[in-house]
Amino acid sequence: MLLKKISSGEKFRDLGLVFFIILVSIIIQFRNHEFLTPGNINNILTNTAILSILSVGMMMVLLTGGIDLSVGATIAFSGMVTALTVREKIPLPVPLLIAESIAVGAVLGFIIGTLVARFSILPIIASLGMMNVIRGFTYLVSKGAWVSAYQMSPEFKALGTGKIFGVNNLIVFAIVIYIAFYYFINFTRTGRRIYAVGSNPEAAEVIGLPRKQIVTLVYVLMGALSGLAGVLWVSKFASAQGDTAVGYELNVIASCVLGGVSVSGGRGKVSGLILGVILFGILANALPLIRVSPFWQQAIQGFVILAAIITNVMIKRNNDRLTLRKRAI
Repeated sequence: MLLKKISSGEKFRDLGLVFFIILVSIIIQFRNHEFLTPGNINNILTNTAILSILSVGMMMVLLTGGIDLSVGATIAFSGMVTALTVREKIPLPVPLLIAESIAVGAVLGFIIGTLVARFSILPIIASLGMMNVIRGFTYLVSKGAWVSAYQMSPEFKALGTGKIFGVNNLIVFAIVIYIAFYYFINFTRTGRRIYAVGSNPEAAEVIGLPRKQIVTLVYVLMGALSGLAGVLWVSKFASAQGDTAVGYELNVIASCVLGGVSVSGGRGKVSGLILGVILFGILANALPLIRVSPFWQQAIQGFVILAAIITNVMIKRNNDRLTLRKRAI
């Protein structure tokens, strides 16, 4: 009965988010009739595809009660390494270039996961420190130079701009990632353990769950997805530079929070995550369309994120009260 009440609360939140997205879309459409055109909808989906991929990894990290602030730096470093490989005309096919970038990101994620799980360093401290280290290495390997479009092969640039059956490659990548993630988090033992570790770390260890391995795993997956985002980012914009994706991790975290993922761990759904990413993408796309000042754009996004956080806190408190009431009975 308790689980049903909690589930109904989360469903109510998702329905509320759907209603809010529809309401915002209608209001914006009245202000600018170009908003709901197929072309602009395609732009929203394409521009939020990389954000969607990263949000999957961040959700797993947040579910364990952690956080990763090195996402933007990992995008820059992995993307730069791959771009340098392309610039030097090393004969690697595009799939191997993707694998290279994913491997670089996974190694960086493993380092952060080890610091958090094995050495008990607070996630915010470990990832913040690694963010600066990784960003510094990006400048070192590139020697402060950019890799520009003319130094990249057409095949590589087509990775981020090409289409499959009329759908942009970035959107296809995001769809595949979400399908795989949905299955992993809902239908595998490891996925269920991620929720368990975030809900109650102490109890997880008592019952014998490999907490350290699971925590390390989510950071490795976050790093791998950041590596994938890095190669897609560089291909899409046909440019690799040291300050790529500065602060982008905040957008990723905001999308997760908008989607109802709890920053304290143990709570979040794929459906909510998708809605959060869509809402963030709509705000980023629509506010310039209706000519809102850039300063107000940040303020409005901040207000929406704050409202989402308050909603999440209220839902968590209500669920906690239900739990206490259940125990009292």
